[in-house]
Amino acid sequence: MARDLAETEENVVIRKGDCIVTLMPAFGGKIASLRVASAELLQAPLKPVAPRTQTIPFSGTDASGWDECLPSVAGCTVETEAGPATIPDHGDLWRLPWQVLTASEDCATLRVQCFSLPLQLTRSIFLAESAPGWRLEFLYSLTNMGAYRVPWSWSAHPLFAVDPGDRIVLPNEIQTLRLEGSRCNRLGTPGDSISWPVASSPLVSSKDRNKVDLSLIPGADSGIGDKLFAGPFELTQPAWCTLERARLGLRLTMRFEPSLTPYLGLWLCYGGWPEESGAKQFCIAPEPATAPVDSLEKAGPWSRWLEPGETCNWPIELLIDRFARDTYEVADPSPERSEPAS
Repeated sequence: MARDLAETEENVVIRKGDCIVTLMPAFGGKIASLRVASAELLQAPLKPVAPRTQTIPFSGTDASGWDECLPSVAGCTVETEAGPATIPDHGDLWRLPWQVLTASEDCATLRVQCFSLPLQLTRSIFLAESAPGWRLEFLYSLTNMGAYRVPWSWSAHPLFAVDPGDRIVLPNEIQTLRLEGSRCNRLGTPGDSISWPVASSPLVSSKDRNKVDLSLIPGADSGIGDKLFAGPFELTQPAWCTLERARLGLRLTMRFEPSLTPYLGLWLCYGGWPEESGAKQFCIAPEPATAPVDSLEKAGPWSRWLEPGETCNWPIELLIDRFARDTYEVADPSPERSEPAS
């Protein structure tokens, strides 16, 4: 039976078998922990989790777990009928306490309202056990609560922990990515088209033919921090990204609906961020998104607006499947697999 936890600040825990998900409503609705048995699948906090302000940069906080970026990933200013709206780094939502609407053993629904624009997001998470492992289903509902139309852009922000030798796999149809940014311009400059999975890098020695395998996770001290985008995914094209954790024998597949979220951001961070001194991220983030750019200020055919009272809904899924540790073969992540166990 669901509990009414509205207006409380306690953590919310949902579980199925060996899979445990911990949410922190008081800290941006963050998924602070995603565990399978003793293995933590998310990036650990770089700093203690603490209250945030409306202006603190993301690098000034714990920079861990799974957050939601809305109404922009990059800080920017956009024009609206009510005047200019300033959106902070990584958006509003990770800075705010979320209201817990309902929570039960295997699902939770939380709600939050932006402060830069009159947008309200409701996110429901359902955890189910499947034949090969587990499935996390996310349902998002965004409503314009204001009296004027507003622009918006959303990106999931799951920071998955990695080990050297783990591998990222994309559908065969994805052969190029758009570069949003690369530390020290190791892959080029923003806007460049980058080959996937093997790309050219001006920072790799000529004896290696300037090639770098973006799908293979290097060491934690590699100093790499790259942000890229795949898409738009066609309606007939499979929309997914898989991370294979060889040491754990687990395959994490992010699956999304290309008609609603046609882009995938990829944050590859192997000791290259934050740039200031201190602990560094060692993670990858497969980020289903509504736009192929981080800034809402950058308009294009991907730009979205909500009229007063209008609502937009979209789903994503995370599949956590066991696989043999001695193989990197990727199973077909099509919708007919990973049905909940009866």
